[in-house]
Amino acid sequence: MALRSMILAQSPAISETIKYGMPCFCYQNKPMVYLWKDKKTEAPYLLFVHGNLINHPGLESGNRAKMKIFPVESGSNLPKKEIEELLEMAIFVLKSQLKK
Repeated sequence: MALRSMILAQSPAISETIKYGMPCFCYQNKPMVYLWKDKKTEAPYLLFVHGNLINHPGLESGNRAKMKIFPVESGSNLPKKEIEELLEMAIFVLKSQLKK
């Protein structure tokens, strides 16, 4: 719930929906970030749709070409400043994509 609140508070242009069975947050109706958990460890993470266009040391690409994840340690304090920074970067990327 805290992650959801942080994402929605980032901009009034962010809305939420369900896509592919997981919570999806859209910026101006374009998917921006998904909230999900690892199948094996059940640890939560944020999946950034255009993660390949975001340069941040906290993002992991794994075997994904376009998307990157930001793992969130459950049971610990959320890295609020880092998450807000990533959301700002994701919004900037989407704004750039919308101009094309």
